[in-house]
Amino acid sequence: MNQSNESLDALKDIKSLMERSSRFISLSGLAGVFSGVFALIGAAAAYWRVNLAPWAVRDTDTRFGTGRIVDIDIDVATFLGIDALLVLLASILVSYYFTKRKASRKQQPLWGTYSKRMLLNLSIPLVTGGLFCVLLFSHGLIGLIAPTTLIFYGLALINAGRFSLEEISYLGLSEIILGLMSFMMLGFGLIFWAVGFGLLHIVYGILMYYRHDR
Repeated sequence: MNQSNESLDALKDIKSLMERSSRFISLSGLAGVFSGVFALIGAAAAYWRVNLAPWAVRDTDTRFGTGRIVDIDIDVATFLGIDALLVLLASILVSYYFTKRKASRKQQPLWGTYSKRMLLNLSIPLVTGGLFCVLLFSHGLIGLIAPTTLIFYGLALINAGRFSLEEISYLGLSEIILGLMSFMMLGFGLIFWAVGFGLLHIVYGILMYYRHDR
């Protein structure tokens, strides 16, 4: 019996060693939870501000199922930009803090080969999606930005998931599905955005915490 337990422990150690050597496993579920909370707060602030000062003028272009915005309230656009940047900054800071703490506990380098590969594979779709959203904004296609961000973010997570925890890839797939659903219900982009960046992050963050952090 003791020999069987020792063999099992040895297999667990081997599996842990293989994970450390092939994947960046120090991503923290708590970081996902806090990022989701920040996203929900940001979405609530955006909803409140847009209701007070909505987009000014819409034309009759319905090729994408919604009016194309041609005259944008600068104050609203500035508020939404600052809101998004604050959510992004807070999420990055909290992710760095919890990931660094977990990496130290697991004795895994924070800036190693696989963390670099993960960030590279994450950043390429994110940067591409960000530039694409800027182009959508420049053409007044505001209603397409929310579903587009969800889809490109999902692609980025699936890309990065190859070098990290498997839950990252599942989160990415969920984001893509939600983004496609958002394309079919234009006009509700902020709600889908809150679900994707808020609720899904919280759900998967809790799952990652109970599976890998405790």
